[in-house]
Amino acid sequence: MIGVLIQSINPYQLEIGEKGQVLVKTGQIIETKTGKSVSAKSIARQAKGYRYILLGESHDHPDHHGLQAEIIHELAKEGRDVVIGLEMFTRPVQNELLAWSLGWQSESEFIEKSKWKTEWGFDYGLYRPIFEAAKKFKLPLVALNVPRDWVRKVGREGLAGLTEEQRQELPKEIDLGNNDHRSIFSALMGGHPVTGPRGENIYSAQVLWDAGMANTAIKWMSKRSKESIMVIVAGSGHVMYKQGINWRITKATGDKTLDVVMIEGDQPQKVSKGISDYVFAAKELKRMP
Repeated sequence: MIGVLIQSINPYQLEIGEKGQVLVKTGQIIETKTGKSVSAKSIARQAKGYRYILLGESHDHPDHHGLQAEIIHELAKEGRDVVIGLEMFTRPVQNELLAWSLGWQSESEFIEKSKWKTEWGFDYGLYRPIFEAAKKFKLPLVALNVPRDWVRKVGREGLAGLTEEQRQELPKEIDLGNNDHRSIFSALMGGHPVTGPRGENIYSAQVLWDAGMANTAIKWMSKRSKESIMVIVAGSGHVMYKQGINWRITKATGDKTLDVVMIEGDQPQKVSKGISDYVFAAKELKRMP
């Protein structure tokens, strides 16, 4: 999870990928290549031929989750075999997610069995539209994330802190050399460069997060038909500029991803064209100080 902070370096205006900027107004979904306003239905149709669509969110914004659910609805109505991959859950709870999709659990049972309050902690109600879509269309839910104690340990000790058994559950190579990703990470961390052993360990933990989620997604999709599509729901920092989960999926499989980054703001704002295929600007959320 990466939160977008107030900083001098605007993470939405980095010069990564396609050059130029587009203007996004509150309530609009903008296709960055053309600058045109589009709908969730048009995104679903554009996803034809893609096996992965990544929907990057601010975790506490209800409008972001509303759009995610709408895109899932549209993909299902298009007849796609949809799988929903979730940053919110770690691999050990995977077996608890099937019953919800099959309609075997009440909401309270799902919250308890999936360990929602300890797995994630954000208000379940924010994510309810996504889970209701999964139940309505009987869509599989996938726990994408690696166990959180792995991430904490790497944050303290680096990748060398992982045991051999843990490494067996991850890609053979966890590439730390993506400089564009480092630039995004630095911008989201307040513009501070990644330096020193502690900074490298923190960065390695973030990379583990992305690599682990990409690895889970690839394993799941290897068992699905070529027409299947995984909708990956994750924080926007894991999606921006196609340098997070998406970069690792494409590097490992050659599959290009379709991406939507969701931001917020009450005034029109310019974002880099390279940030994503689509950008949705929701109304500014009033948070408690």
